[in-house]
Amino acid sequence: MARQNNQRIKNNNRDADGYTPLTSVQYIERYKGTAIQEMNLYGIPASITLAQGLFESGSGNGDLARSANNHFGIKCTPDWKGKVYYKDDDNKNDAFRVYDSPEESFRDHSLFLKRKNYRSLYDLDINDYKGWAKGLKKAGYATNPNYPSLLINIIEKYHLDQYDNPDGVIEVKKDDSLTTVPAPKNPVAAKDSIMTPPPTAKTYTVRQGDTLYNISKRFGLTVDDLRALNSLGSNSIKIGQVLVVVK
Repeated sequence: MARQNNQRIKNNNRDADGYTPLTSVQYIERYKGTAIQEMNLYGIPASITLAQGLFESGSGNGDLARSANNHFGIKCTPDWKGKVYYKDDDNKNDAFRVYDSPEESFRDHSLFLKRKNYRSLYDLDINDYKGWAKGLKKAGYATNPNYPSLLINIIEKYHLDQYDNPDGVIEVKKDDSLTTVPAPKNPVAAKDSIMTPPPTAKTYTVRQGDTLYNISKRFGLTVDDLRALNSLGSNSIKIGQVLVVVK
């Protein structure tokens, strides 16, 4: 039964025209924008999301990622209503979630980490990837005792922490290594992007490591509230930007 189910999933999700394995750098290039978007919406460091994706999916080449679009090894829970893919893990034929796309897997990963056992993670600084890696293990995300060090090593090997820093960008080399280069400065564009708040409004000045999610949580708002208050067209913010934080 499990074998037949899995074959149906594979037939629906896998590329019938063949598959070209991804390198780790290609995986980062493909999904870094998604990871940054999830960070801005849900407050999870992009470095952590990418490191987990790289490790859990084998850079997108693992059977679970290819067959079920599951990049984070998330198993089915009683509230899961979607399709199931069976794979031996802690137990024989453990049930894993199936997604229609990798991006759907990234979103469910963010939502999964909103569960109450992960709540303490959001008290950490967005740049504290070591704290997040250790906290994930402590909260029960993985049974491997070396899970934190595995994530930290991946982040530091590929400089993924730079994706948590609005002042930096990553240049990808062909030899599967990464080099950090400074983001271009555009004072005119930065000035134009900052809305001047009314003189009586309560405001907050964006600091390094801030995201719209973290700021909204701090002031009891939603991300949509914060965007509406400041006429923001996206979730991008800049260090030094002044935001209105009271409805």
